[in-house]
Amino acid sequence: MQSNMLYMDIFKQIGQYLKTDIWRQTSSVRRERGFIHRVWYNALRTLIIVIRGFSSKQLNLTAAGLTSYLVFAIVPMLAMTLAVAKGFGFSDVIEHQLNASFLAETGIVPSIMAMVNRYLDTAQDGLFVGIGIIIMIWAIYQLFMNVEKAFNDIWDVRKSRSLLKQTVNYLSILLAIPILIIVSSGVDVIIQSTLGSFSIFVDIRKWLIRLIQFMIVWGLFLWIFVTVPNTKVRFSAAIIPAILMGTLFQLLQMFSVYIMLLLGRTSIVYGAFGGFMILYMLLQWTSMLLLIGTTMTYAIQNNEDFDYANDIELMSRRYKDFVTLFLLNRIALRFEADEAPYTARKLAEEYKLPMRLVTNLLTRLEDVGLLREVYVENEQERTFQPALDTHRITVGMVTDRIDKQGIESFLQDASPVMTDFWERYQQLCLKRNNVINLPVDEIYTDVA
Repeated sequence: MQSNMLYMDIFKQIGQYLKTDIWRQTSSVRRERGFIHRVWYNALRTLIIVIRGFSSKQLNLTAAGLTSYLVFAIVPMLAMTLAVAKGFGFSDVIEHQLNASFLAETGIVPSIMAMVNRYLDTAQDGLFVGIGIIIMIWAIYQLFMNVEKAFNDIWDVRKSRSLLKQTVNYLSILLAIPILIIVSSGVDVIIQSTLGSFSIFVDIRKWLIRLIQFMIVWGLFLWIFVTVPNTKVRFSAAIIPAILMGTLFQLLQMFSVYIMLLLGRTSIVYGAFGGFMILYMLLQWTSMLLLIGTTMTYAIQNNEDFDYANDIELMSRRYKDFVTLFLLNRIALRFEADEAPYTARKLAEEYKLPMRLVTNLLTRLEDVGLLREVYVENEQERTFQPALDTHRITVGMVTDRIDKQGIESFLQDASPVMTDFWERYQQLCLKRNNVINLPVDEIYTDVA
């Protein structure tokens, strides 16, 4: 009995540590305790953030949606890839790589290539016009747009790129795919021609080719993790996820034969469609690798922003209002002093606040029309200034706008008693303490 109680206490302490205590150890404390301690804590926190992100953002459902767009766009994408390759005289290389990839194990490469060739043949004959071209471009655009949206959701980015920037990014990716395939094949040929005549180098040649293939995939994943989200992503944060997810992707291809054997029963159930069902599952796993890698990149880059993560979720309404007013006060005083506007990170660093809390509160103040985003030259992050005359922004205005954010009085058949209570409550709100008329910039005027 006592041993069971002891185990329960241990598990309770571990749960408390992982849920709360680990997030209260700020970056400055971790730096004081040494490099090994910092690496260990950052790795553990990153793992927890990824697991939470996987569940809270429902990445499995997002991956299923992306896979549907990918299946719909795979033929147009291959058609455009082959068209680019034909322009350089390397279409045979693309076909050879497809037959050597895990797609060949599904047995549907001939069917896909037949559809792709019909795409290209009708285009050359002048029959593939109007609606056909629109459908092809729309399918590819929808795929990339939804991938970017999924990445932006993981990064908590609300705004997508402009149509021009989206077009440039998507075209660069489409052009990069055949170029990477051609480069990979060219490297294979060079290594085989250089070391192929020496039997002693056979194993070295195989490992060297495999390593180069892995490095190309790592580079592709790194490029995707850095360039697709509409925010600044550091290469240093994306390197480890790119290597891990790229390696898993390569292993997925290497073991595709065994996967086909395990999933071979799908052919019994689905008949001729078995290959397409297997392809769908493999593509969904690939989508999952992209989403998990993006979440890991986000967690690594923003690890320090999750300080006090559990405390923020349990923060009282009063304390949240206090921090909101404090941030608005600092921004107002900075504006009145004609100094460079604050970014969320500068506010967090200067006043030792959790970055995630600062970002959420500034976004809320922007939503209610009390702050506005301004452009500052050579500043990569968003900067904020008061959206109104600072002397007009009172404590009452701030709390009132935050209180009224959202919809009210939406009940169609509210009882007369409830309606009367609502009217009386509004009157009481107008008669609160005189502090509501105090300008925000006069709460505490000396700059800390």
